[in-house]
Amino acid sequence: MINKVFSFCCTFMLLLVSLFANAQQQDTESGPVNEFFRSNDKIYVIVGVLLIIFIGIVIFLISLERKISKLERRDHPDRK
Repeated sequence: MINKVFSFCCTFMLLLVSLFANAQQQDTESGPVNEFFRSNDKIYVIVGVLLIIFIGIVIFLISLERKISKLERRDHPDRK
């Protein structure tokens, strides 16, 4: 049951992220901040750090879900 809810929530969140990303499209090529990051290749550092943070959160949530499932199975051995 938890796996179904978890997968539904993940799918729903990814759908919302894609909708918000499409809604926020605008001219992001101009501006001094973007020019600075692109000229010094710092944009890749920012994307890398955000990716590492996101992967860390996903790994934490998956391990937390496994621990909760293990506790539920221990407390209720007749359930799957």
